Amino acid sequence: MHAGPTSATKSRLRPQSQPRPSKARKSQIAGNQLDRWRLATVFMVMALALTAIVVRLVQVQVGSGSRLADVGSNQRLTSETLTGYRGSILDRNGAELAISLDAKTIAADPQMVTDAPAAAAALAPLLNLDSGTLEMLLSKDSRFTYLARRISNETAAAVARLNLKGVFIATEPQRHRPAGQLASSIIGTTGIDDQGLSGIEAKYQSVLEGTPGELLEERDVAGAEIPAGRKNVKEPLNGRHIQLTIDRTLQYETERILADQVVASRARGGIAVISDPTTGEILAMANIEVGRDGKPRGAVNNLAVTNVYEPGSVNKVVTIAGALEEGVVEATTRMNVPDRLQVSDGLFKDAEDHAPAWWSTKDILAESSNVGTILIGQRLGKQRIDGYLRSFGLARSTAVEFPGESAGLLPALKDWTGTSIATVPIGQGVAVTALQMLGAYNTIANGGLHVEPRLVRAIVDEGGKTEELPQAPSRRVVSAETASAVSDMLVAAVRSGTGTAAEIDNFTVAGKTGTARKPRIGATGYKEGAYLATFVGFVPAEAPRLSAIVILDEPTPYYGGLVSAPVFASLARFGVRYLGVAPRVESTVTRASAPGSVASGAERVRAIPAKVRTPVPAKP
Repeated sequence: MHAGPTSATKSRLRPQSQPRPSKARKSQIAGNQLDRWRLATVFMVMALALTAIVVRLVQVQVGSGSRLADVGSNQRLTSETLTGYRGSILDRNGAELAISLDAKTIAADPQMVTDAPAAAAALAPLLNLDSGTLEMLLSKDSRFTYLARRISNETAAAVARLNLKGVFIATEPQRHRPAGQLASSIIGTTGIDDQGLSGIEAKYQSVLEGTPGELLEERDVAGAEIPAGRKNVKEPLNGRHIQLTIDRTLQYETERILADQVVASRARGGIAVISDPTTGEILAMANIEVGRDGKPRGAVNNLAVTNVYEPGSVNKVVTIAGALEEGVVEATTRMNVPDRLQVSDGLFKDAEDHAPAWWSTKDILAESSNVGTILIGQRLGKQRIDGYLRSFGLARSTAVEFPGESAGLLPALKDWTGTSIATVPIGQGVAVTALQMLGAYNTIANGGLHVEPRLVRAIVDEGGKTEELPQAPSRRVVSAETASAVSDMLVAAVRSGTGTAAEIDNFTVAGKTGTARKPRIGATGYKEGAYLATFVGFVPAEAPRLSAIVILDEPTPYYGGLVSAPVFASLARFGVRYLGVAPRVESTVTRASAPGSVASGAERVRAIPAKVRTPVPAKP
């Protein structure tokens, strides 16, 4: 029988009790477990982040690579506008009256300026600008700003020597007039950005303006061009040129002669227009005013088309032409003409007192009789008077369509008063422009056909291709017989009437004087002692090549025959010689040079005075 374990054996087989861990040990174990959890968490976060980065890289490289490359490239791209130069304004022979040339401009990239206060202080005395203003411009949150535009080359060179970071010199076009201020009221003005503001510059803005181009190129942070970077160029297009009908030489002489007479007659200003009556082309258009310094200068406005005035006696040609055309009178019809006439509540007088006289229609026009013209106007009647005034073009804008052009003022028939039948036929109570009145005389010179005036001849592109502008259609106003009869009367007015000062040697001049009172501005009635003196006519009368109107504002003396007719004579002398118009041949000249043929060069030189003198007004 097996015996049971002994006490010793029992002692070995009994599990021995384990020592209990201390608090420190427990804390260490817990810490180790926490570290393992933290490490696992960090690992997981890093794994997730790395996964996200990989996913994003794949998206960027595969899905958005080209777009982001473009974004990076665009951050380096700079854009520069390339100027399309404004077209030129030319005279009828191609001579330049207004052109665009390069001018220096100071600009800046504020993002590249490192010391705005110092740069402003250095630039201020050179640019004549306040340093505070310059500092503000140099501190703008932009990549481009103008500091000073269109400065002199000397100033630009001085700025360049400063070598200021972020400040650079650019070029931009500036309008330049090779002939100075010649024809300035016709050409007009342009703004700082080369846009037309007035005159031809404004009317033909869409033709003259250039189309800008663009230069795109990559630059580094210092603003230098990256050699292998992108570079795209869109070429600019220059504007087209405008060719006027004006002749630069005739324009110069017209302005000079008119200005001299404005001074000589102590006038406030003057207007003179020269045209070819057969085509309506305006060869010269001068507008002179007296400045505050008392010196004559070119007027800002084109007064020949923008200002209206009461024409006075030069308007009588319309009344006489209408009466002849309607058969109311003939050139030889005689009337008993007193020196004064009561019409309604108005008393009308001739310029000089005279006994009642039997004058023909021709005498009435030659002597510029107010009373005789009123008697003819009464026979013609107000409806027909109104109709002829409008038909001659005195109540509407011309085909020139110059900016600010006036249509004139002609009262509607319903607004005529009892005295209108007397005032309108003699050029009172109506208002016209100088160009309108010249057009009326061109109608007579052109055999009764009204030809619209023309100021712009053609549009010329960069390659020299010329686009002739269409001429407005002509219209018949009176018959050739009526026009011839009126022309003969106008010749008599110059030869023996009020316009003798308009005569020129070896040429037959047809024309008419006019002296009209100036209405008060902003009030009824007339300005005391203020007159406008006019002469308008054409030459040679038998085959007109040149017509002109001259108006002087408040001259001394104030009669058109004394101050305006001599200006016409000087303009006509120069004009016929310059245009090569053959003079009338005297009986001593060979038959080969009879009227209608071209005289030899020697005969022409002998016939025309070699020197054009500025007229001195006769004493009243």
